[in-house]
Amino acid sequence: MARPFKTFACSFRRSGLAAIAATACVATALSTPVLARGPEKIADVAEQVIEAVVNISTSQKVESRATPLPQLPPGSPFEEFFEEFFKNRRGQGDNQLPNRTPRRVSSLGSGFVIDPSGIVVTNNHVIAEADEITVVFTDGSRLKAEVVGRDQKTDLAVLRVKPTKPLKAVKFGDSDKLRLGEWVIAIGNPFSLGGSVTAGIVSARNRDINSGPYDNYIQTDAAINRGNSGGPLFNLDGEVVGVNTAIISPSGGSIGIGFAVPSKTVMAVVDQLQRFGETRRGWLGVKIQQVTDEIAESLNIKPPRGALVAGVDDKGPAKPAGIETGDVIVRFDGKDIKEMRDLPRIVADTPVGKEVEVVVLRKGKEARMTVKLGRLEDGEKPKPASVTTQQPEEKSVVQKSLGLQLSDMSDDLRKRYSIKESVRGVVVTGVDAASVAADKRLVPGSVIVAIEQEQVTAAADLLRRVEQLKKAGKKTALLLVATAGGDMMFVALPIE
Repeated sequence: MARPFKTFACSFRRSGLAAIAATACVATALSTPVLARGPEKIADVAEQVIEAVVNISTSQKVESRATPLPQLPPGSPFEEFFEEFFKNRRGQGDNQLPNRTPRRVSSLGSGFVIDPSGIVVTNNHVIAEADEITVVFTDGSRLKAEVVGRDQKTDLAVLRVKPTKPLKAVKFGDSDKLRLGEWVIAIGNPFSLGGSVTAGIVSARNRDINSGPYDNYIQTDAAINRGNSGGPLFNLDGEVVGVNTAIISPSGGSIGIGFAVPSKTVMAVVDQLQRFGETRRGWLGVKIQQVTDEIAESLNIKPPRGALVAGVDDKGPAKPAGIETGDVIVRFDGKDIKEMRDLPRIVADTPVGKEVEVVVLRKGKEARMTVKLGRLEDGEKPKPASVTTQQPEEKSVVQKSLGLQLSDMSDDLRKRYSIKESVRGVVVTGVDAASVAADKRLVPGSVIVAIEQEQVTAAADLLRRVEQLKKAGKKTALLLVATAGGDMMFVALPIE
């Protein structure tokens, strides 16, 4: 059985086989089982909005590389032949074929008009790296487009064209009001063949497909095929509730699993791109991680919820507000944080400079504080934990526990594992490959900073604390672990 994979470039890239690809796509569509007849209103909505759906045609200049003369052994009988052949091809005495004439590569996607003056929304990947962008309307007219702004994190872009008369435009609806099973209509304009209408239902909401930090997709079984990227997803009131962006498919054709960026996200991004030409997202200045069942048990949080603060930026807004490492953020600006990935999206959607109330759980008690949000810059991204290679066992190892070989910090260990001076704690010098610690990606050079939110500086103290937890009936120990570079994360390890 073929394993499904995520496909983002629903936009179609032309080549010499464009006609064949188009024919294959049509054949796929024809072989798709016919859906049960939906509401009669679908035809009315399609007729009402289809003129606002456009084709996005882009082209990009690609330089061809020169081909070097093949390297032949000295005295090869083919040496003279190849030299003569290459000289005839280039007409000069160097050892390379002449550079080929730069060629243009074209691609197709979809978009839709949101303002009669000529504002068009599409996917960023549809226009990425394009030298020329042309918007093609249902009547066949074509207008050159300029980029107003683009956002890679949500894969959205705003274009502007200059029409001679007002364009047909569509309005956004409220994606938060969508219900599972509700009918939706996907319209695109692939291959410059005109509007293509498909219908289906909302299969799921708030889908995370690991495409970016703000994943919150609408899943639909309305067919989304190549060339439909950037096209709108409508409700039965003719309002745009999403932008078709990705599919999961083993072949690149629709199998009934498509994803659209919800209109609530789209409206906020489009508004900022129109006003500033860029996005301006809120910034809290914390590193967070998921509250797993093991971590929730260690912190006595029932049911598991919130975002666990694994680090606080010294220059971020969270620190002066009083947010600390180990806090679990459960509410932000009046919105519940049910799981970790909710927080970045909510913070990003909050205006820069706004003062918001943040509710955290700290050592079993609820605390409230006010934070004035900063602005997220591109450089302010959490860095992945560095992986340290296995090193020979240290003679200074004093304890073994939790599947780990542990040692007090020393100058020799700090130098061996390149541990920052600011990092303090107990050094991991070995990891049992069959232990949970190995599964949690602890490696030699990791530093245990705290256990159960109590700082430790000696391996003996850490072991003593583990024994206390065992006597208290605890099944797991919550460790705050630092990488050699200073990045923090919480890890729950079994102690039975």
